[in-house]
Amino acid sequence: MKNIAVIGSGTMGNGIAHTFAQFGYQVNLIDVNNEALDRAIATIAKNLDRQLSKGTITETEKTNTLKNIINFTDMKAGVADADLIVEAATENLDLKLKIFKDLDSFAKPAAILASNTSSISITKIASVTNRGDKVIGMHFMNPVPVMKLVEVIRGYATSNETTAIVMELSTKLAKTPVEVNDYPGFVANRILMPMINEAIYTLYENVAGVSEIDTVMKLGMAHPMGPLQLADFIGLDVCLAILNVLHDGFGNPKYAPCPLLVNMVTAGNKGVKSGEGFYNYANGIKDAVVANKFSK
Repeated sequence: MKNIAVIGSGTMGNGIAHTFAQFGYQVNLIDVNNEALDRAIATIAKNLDRQLSKGTITETEKTNTLKNIINFTDMKAGVADADLIVEAATENLDLKLKIFKDLDSFAKPAAILASNTSSISITKIASVTNRGDKVIGMHFMNPVPVMKLVEVIRGYATSNETTAIVMELSTKLAKTPVEVNDYPGFVANRILMPMINEAIYTLYENVAGVSEIDTVMKLGMAHPMGPLQLADFIGLDVCLAILNVLHDGFGNPKYAPCPLLVNMVTAGNKGVKSGEGFYNYANGIKDAVVANKFSK
């Protein structure tokens, strides 16, 4: 398994492409336009420079990593020779179903189709293909080159062979794969998102401010980042989408998204990606301050 295709060149997609390429795999990075792909390559180069400055890679490794990535805007051409295809598109069910239906007809019969979805059912995704045994979840964590976990999700029809291949492949990327079953939110987001949602409720109900809530969780619970800041980094729109999947999937009101989160996403305040969420990133992430609307 040497040829990898990655669908989507956003934050997760370019991170996945970066990681596979760094470990010597040939990567076809696929997106709808060249501008998005150019931004992705620029981001990968910047992140490689950061690794270079820390001494974790050499100049030769940086050069080889970039050489291992080829850009495509034509999905059919980009996946034709791939042994593994990793979809990292927006967390939208209809979009993912369309992509996997197309991939099933474009990819070679032996290819494994993986989704980086953070909450959507792998079984449902596999249902639009004729290769359910070869459809699996590979949920990488952000930032992909740094974070060690890969949540490997088995759909109802995913075969033992496919699971074993993906588990072994993940270890070759210096990751720690954890096998989980296909239920809404899997493990990571089933636990994380209710915590983030409760932190938003704590703000919504005026129990404490943004920085106070995050400080309690960082200093009291040894979290490296507070839940509200983490939500900004994930993307508030992504958090809302995952909570909706949990709420719809389990029918349990404890997963209902906080009205404040809904309003923020509706207003376009999605966190780091939009420049403002619970924090204001107008002067960069390092200089982020609590957004004015939450100031006491």
